Amino acid sequence: MFLVYVNDLIVLLSQYNIKLKLFADDVKLYVKIVNNIDYVVLQEALSALAAWADEWQLSVSIDKCGVLYVGKGVCSAPQQFKVHDSPLPIVSSYRDLGITITSDLAPSMHTNNIVKKSNLINVPTSMLCITEY
Repeated sequence: MFLVYVNDLIVLLSQYNIKLKLFADDVKLYVKIVNNIDYVVLQEALSALAAWADEWQLSVSIDKCGVLYVGKGVCSAPQQFKVHDSPLPIVSSYRDLGITITSDLAPSMHTNNIVKKSNLINVPTSMLCITEY
């Protein structure tokens, strides 16, 4: 049923020069920032997304949103984006579909997270088995 909703969103956001990624009920917007116009376009797309969600009586979970600037030329004074006048947090890393992505695209944080998680698993290192004959 959600796919019926999402088809309208794809058509709506196709008028902006952004990339749109969908997975289940997650929507991701991407844009290459070259100049200030790109900031405006992304904000307009976010506003259109929020209006679309309102129209379909869906909510945008601001607490699950984040703005991640990726690349070598990551700006020193990043633009603040908003959805319904709520600022989206600017993050240095983001976990998406089990992968931790950082602004420099280095794999070290993702690898460290996996190692930490695996160290929490209690696996017996040895077992003693005694049998009687």
